[in-house]
Amino acid sequence: MNKKTLVLGASLKPERYSNIAINRLVNYNHEVKAFGLREGEIAGISIDTELLDYEGIDTVTLYLNPARQAQYYDYIIGLNPKRVIFNPRTENPEFYKLLSENNIEYEVACTLVLLGTNQY
Repeated sequence: MNKKTLVLGASLKPERYSNIAINRLVNYNHEVKAFGLREGEIAGISIDTELLDYEGIDTVTLYLNPARQAQYYDYIIGLNPKRVIFNPRTENPEFYKLLSENNIEYEVACTLVLLGTNQY
């Protein structure tokens, strides 16, 4: 099942997990949107540097540390995704509470592991 995914914290550096995740999501035939600080392209996906009002986002997968997430709380909640994935080192109990209050599921997991084990 194709899950339209927004990768928040996308990096052009190929060794970064956000970059690897974009490549894997594309390989698994998920529709991918990416937001990062620098414009560029990964696996044919353009990195947006402006917060766009994407329609139909199923999953937001975070690659931002908790201190950097706060400025995106309202944006992510406004997208009304079905779930938010907190990858390793992005864990944020304050944001979990806000998501729960807005009926948005969250997972503390690794996108790469979820994809590799057919649990995405």
